[in-house]
Amino acid sequence: MKIPFLRILLCIAIFGITLYAYVENRNRLTKLRLGIPALEKELHEIWEENIRLQYEIERFESPIHLMELWRQPEYSHFRHPLLEEVVIIHE
Repeated sequence: MKIPFLRILLCIAIFGITLYAYVENRNRLTKLRLGIPALEKELHEIWEENIRLQYEIERFESPIHLMELWRQPEYSHFRHPLLEEVVIIHE
């Protein structure tokens, strides 16, 4: 009489542990899914900041802006290189 009762009790315990592990796994998955929108928003903000910074770099490196800087007194010591000072590297 003890053997069938112990088997039933063991089956119920194993079923309970399995069910608990399944629910815990689903809870972790749900937490990760809830974090996705926040990460997407952060990624979008980083993407927008990169675009803005790329625009700033292109604007700063534009020939017109560089010529304006060259005309300012603090950059007047810069000069155009002579042709023999220019080094061309071929790929």
